[in-house]
Amino acid sequence: MAVQTLKDLLDAGVEGRGVLVRSDLNVPLDGATITDPGRIVASAPTIKALAEAGAKVVVTAHLGRPKGEPDPKFSLAPVAAKLGEVLGRNVQLAGDVVGQDALARSEGLTDGDILLLENIRFDPRETSKDDAERLALARDLVELVGDDGAFVSDGFGVVHRKQASVYDVATLLPHYAGTLVAAEVEVLARLSADSERPYAVVLGGSKVSDKLAVIEALAPKVDTLVIGGGMCFTFLAAQGISVGNSLLEESMIETCKGLLDQFGDVIHIPQDVVIADSFSADAEAKTVPVTEIEDGWMGLDIGPESVARFAHHLAGAKTVFWNGPMGVFEFAKFADGTKGVAEAIIEATGKGAFSVVGGGDSAAAVRLLGLPEDGFSHISTGGGASLEYLEGKELPGIAVLEG
Repeated sequence: MAVQTLKDLLDAGVEGRGVLVRSDLNVPLDGATITDPGRIVASAPTIKALAEAGAKVVVTAHLGRPKGEPDPKFSLAPVAAKLGEVLGRNVQLAGDVVGQDALARSEGLTDGDILLLENIRFDPRETSKDDAERLALARDLVELVGDDGAFVSDGFGVVHRKQASVYDVATLLPHYAGTLVAAEVEVLARLSADSERPYAVVLGGSKVSDKLAVIEALAPKVDTLVIGGGMCFTFLAAQGISVGNSLLEESMIETCKGLLDQFGDVIHIPQDVVIADSFSADAEAKTVPVTEIEDGWMGLDIGPESVARFAHHLAGAKTVFWNGPMGVFEFAKFADGTKGVAEAIIEATGKGAFSVVGGGDSAAAVRLLGLPEDGFSHISTGGGASLEYLEGKELPGIAVLEG
């Protein structure tokens, strides 16, 4: 990646300068309780390095999908508290995005202070398709750090979005890739161009349509493509198998048929599944061959035979990319598939494989299921961005750093 990095900025000196940092602090919440602080922990090193070097750090981030206006349930207040705890220092939270409170607080910053702006998506200009509207918000953000300010892009989970705090601010300030973004791109470049074979990909999640582009991009390049999660039922339906009330994208059945015809020696789908009589944690459940899914029942996990078979395919891999759970891992009854496949990836990693967990639900599953994070070579913070990179798409937030 031919861009300037955080090290370049620190070497140039940041003491007394305002530095705007775009972080990805979009963590899952249960009310006001953060259930997985992974992204906050991953974002902390860049912010800490700048603060310790004497910068006046202004952090911008989003949470959830507010409708372009303030919404208390999407406030970054819990995030500010947790970030301060992780950093071991006070983190102010502005009461607005670029309004009077944000401006007053930014003007009052002293060297080493950290200010977190309120949810950037409370301002409709952040996600506007109108270039002029986004640029206007970017200018307001730049005002908070001053004319001699700098911009550090460290929110990998949003670099696939052409948004004001991701893209447009980089056109107005000297710009640098934060530690997280630089590491993510380096890892994904390795997956794209320098992959050691055998190369195995594990894809899960609910919809084939969400993963179609990455399946089409990777299937010709890999030795094994394992498919689980809700998306496997559309592949099973493509083989003429009845899937009961399981998640099914009927519009994708013909596409799945074509993929199986073209890449049948690479694509592996489950042989058995755990089915339930309802979508709930305490549903009645049983394991059946995929050909025996009863009417009225739904598949919520892959079965033990499938785990064993998938583990066999992963055993000799030298490169592994995993994106998407194998089942509804949030319910203990339906977590064994995800845990079993994850453990197989950990085992392969222990034997020298380079393994990448592709962010999102997969990263959350690693932590929720108590799996060792250091059992994988890299855990990404950006699921959608990872997939789009591997699909070969240009990521606006990366491309602008190269300019």
